[in-house]
Amino acid sequence: MTKSHSATGARGDARNVPTDEASGPRLRPARLRRTAGLRALIRETRLDIDDLIMPVFLTHEPDVAREIPSMPGIRQWSVERAAAHVQTQVERGIRAVIVFGAPAAKDSRGSRSWAADGVSQRAIRAIKERSPDAVVIADTCLCGYTDHGHCGLLAEDGALDHDVTVGALQRIALAQAEAGADVVAPSGMIDGMVLGIRSALDEAGFGEVAIMAYSAKYASVMYGPFRGAVGGTPPRRDRRSHQMDPANAREALKEHALDVAEGADFLMVKPALAYLDIVRQTRDRFPEVPLVAYNVSGEYAMVKAAAQAGWVSEEALALEALTGIKRAGADLIITYHAEAATGWLESR
Repeated sequence: MTKSHSATGARGDARNVPTDEASGPRLRPARLRRTAGLRALIRETRLDIDDLIMPVFLTHEPDVAREIPSMPGIRQWSVERAAAHVQTQVERGIRAVIVFGAPAAKDSRGSRSWAADGVSQRAIRAIKERSPDAVVIADTCLCGYTDHGHCGLLAEDGALDHDVTVGALQRIALAQAEAGADVVAPSGMIDGMVLGIRSALDEAGFGEVAIMAYSAKYASVMYGPFRGAVGGTPPRRDRRSHQMDPANAREALKEHALDVAEGADFLMVKPALAYLDIVRQTRDRFPEVPLVAYNVSGEYAMVKAAAQAGWVSEEALALEALTGIKRAGADLIITYHAEAATGWLESR
């Protein structure tokens, strides 16, 4: 007689699985967790050094490697020391960095952000000279350069002027591309920013420069420690007029779709840990677009504080969090733990 096959496949009819009166079916998923080798063999999500993007904070001051009080273990670097630091980390396996500048002076227009001799442009050139294979991503924003602390330029009534801001972002992106940036990353959630930057880059002959759009950036309290890193001026008004309400999910998918249509090469969700549902929905909706999650300064600071209090292992908690972000669907993670995680992953 020919044996029939049920819908359960090779296991046969579930009713015929051998059982033990005391414990039921002799199916033991835990037998595959018994040793470190077995656990590694069946691991579904793998966190790798190639997944990590390292932020680099810059200062106009010479010969500086100054720890940032709000972000223990993270430093603000002068241009040449930043280039040397990046070279060391690239040799350890880091492939990509994102640079944030703090200028000597600020004004209402953020004009130092697009200056050819601005701190970010000088650092991009220095990093590419020392580490030509490194992927250099440039933060394309005004908040660190304006005396009012907003991500864009303001109209007479104090509201953000989107059209004028897009023009300024075009100038910044062109200056960064001319300096050698591989990717520009507009981070202000300004309407029309991707289309404006893509058009300006293409017209100027920088069609190969990619755009990493902060396409779902929430108006989060988790950015506080970052402002100390870039010397940011607290904005006179909050940013909820142009960044997303933390309560919204469907809106994030709309923003992603708009940026893809405008020419974004990467999408981003920021912050990461409180928005893993958004990471997952983005991955499912846009499977063909590289997805970045930003593990932000507040998330980093919480891990550091808990570790310094002796409540948790920093290594274990940081790697668990980063793995969770990857499992949710992120291809790449911007994280302040990148340098430390490189060492942790090497030793495993």
